Amino acid sequence: MTGLTVLLPPSETKREGGDTDRTLDLRALSFPELADERAAVITAARSVSSEESTARTALKLGPKSIAERLRNLELDTAATLPAIERYTGVLYDPLAADAADDATRRWWADHVVVQSAMFGPIGAGDQIPAYRLSHDSRLGPLRLARHWPEASSRAIGSRGAGLVLDLRSEGYRALGPVPGAVAPRVVSVDAGGRRKALNHWNKTAKGRLVALLGRTGAQVASVDDLAAWARANGVTFDRTADGWDLVAESLEPASV
Repeated sequence: MTGLTVLLPPSETKREGGDTDRTLDLRALSFPELADERAAVITAARSVSSEESTARTALKLGPKSIAERLRNLELDTAATLPAIERYTGVLYDPLAADAADDATRRWWADHVVVQSAMFGPIGAGDQIPAYRLSHDSRLGPLRLARHWPEASSRAIGSRGAGLVLDLRSEGYRALGPVPGAVAPRVVSVDAGGRRKALNHWNKTAKGRLVALLGRTGAQVASVDDLAAWARANGVTFDRTADGWDLVAESLEPASV
């Protein structure tokens, strides 16, 4: 496969519910060759989630979130949603995936890959249940930082030649390194033209970017194509001495 692959991190927050007639099928997910790796993580997650005391430490759960451990015990029977709808929060909310038209959803399904701690890389359209696991969760002898990188990188690489736009956070990027990927810095520009890298709010800009890519059905095979698409859609995506800058203000709703 050639063209554009957009890599996203998952979100700590998940939408509840879904399709009760479609439960988790590991081999129906994108990259079915990862079924064994996925099964191993699920087994380890179930083990640490079985008791509140172990789940609290392993999954970093507080009093208000401790019940989320139960999600990991119900993965085989829980309702599923497409990954692009399951995740919520500042990156995913701008997508408004549950209200997106069919063409946009098809674009996401074809081009967007989410780096899940539980399932490894999955497609935006893959049906998954709600779960609780982060890149830094502690699963006893299974170390996510050792378990996922090689397998994830190999799977993502199997998509073939083309541009990889890496919008993952540092922790999730480490679970599936992709040499040569374009990982833009999200910046804000002040009245004097000075640029400042954003932290938390960079996720909103990334979500708006992926939403716009899907809505426009972007046809992108190289970083030059991406820059041209950005110019045509009023998005400031500039090459710098250190890589590429994505200007958050150019992705404000009024400008897209």
